[in-house]
Amino acid sequence: MFSFLNIFRITALLEGISYILLLFIATPIKYILEDPQYVKLLGMPHGLLFIGYVIMAFMLKKELNWDRKPFGEILLAAIIPFGTFYIDKKYLKPLKDG
Repeated sequence: MFSFLNIFRITALLEGISYILLLFIATPIKYILEDPQYVKLLGMPHGLLFIGYVIMAFMLKKELNWDRKPFGEILLAAIIPFGTFYIDKKYLKPLKDG
């Protein structure tokens, strides 16, 4: 069954993938090939996933008893490429497994 934690993990995965695609594929295409269509295509979904990630992190903070440091890392990971994958491995997957 899908728990809120699993939904957060899926959102984190999709947010991370959309960010990588935006930074490393769409943005170079925009500036090198002068074709902004991919940034426009990926920008809105990434923005929604980012907002969803942050809102869900705040919702899970109390439930999972995240202190300032882990919660700060979880929020910071949303703006660092590959950050959400690290958060999933360090904080979220152990909760699901154990």
